[in-house]
Amino acid sequence: MRIMLQEKVKLYTDGGARGNPGPAAAGVVIKDSIGDLIESFGEFLGEITNNQAEYQALILGLEHVKKIGAKEVEVFMDSELIVNQLNRKFKVKNKDLASLFVKAWNLSLGFKKITYQHIRREQNKAADAEVNRVLDEHINF
Repeated sequence: MRIMLQEKVKLYTDGGARGNPGPAAAGVVIKDSIGDLIESFGEFLGEITNNQAEYQALILGLEHVKKIGAKEVEVFMDSELIVNQLNRKFKVKNKDLASLFVKAWNLSLGFKKITYQHIRREQNKAADAEVNRVLDEHINF
């Protein structure tokens, strides 16, 4: 599949673990500026916490939109904690999350414009579905 270069994208990410910590996965959904689906995928992350999975999903998504040429990114996540940390409203106190925050922050510096918005879980169903699809594949084999 050939992905067209996209200057502006909407990035929906979700991370989840079954158990906390437990087997975890990331879900990523990329849409163009008018909301049409470009791509969606998930990735198994191993045994980590829910919050670590949320950050890993974001990092995976940011790396991917950079590859497709995005210069402006609107990020949508249902993790209020991660969004507030990235918007600098909350400090990152957990050392395991701190290194993931730094990685995400450094990736964000490569974009002309990036915003982080908290959305309700119902608005993030496609990314959540990717998480569950991957976890079902890895846990129920």
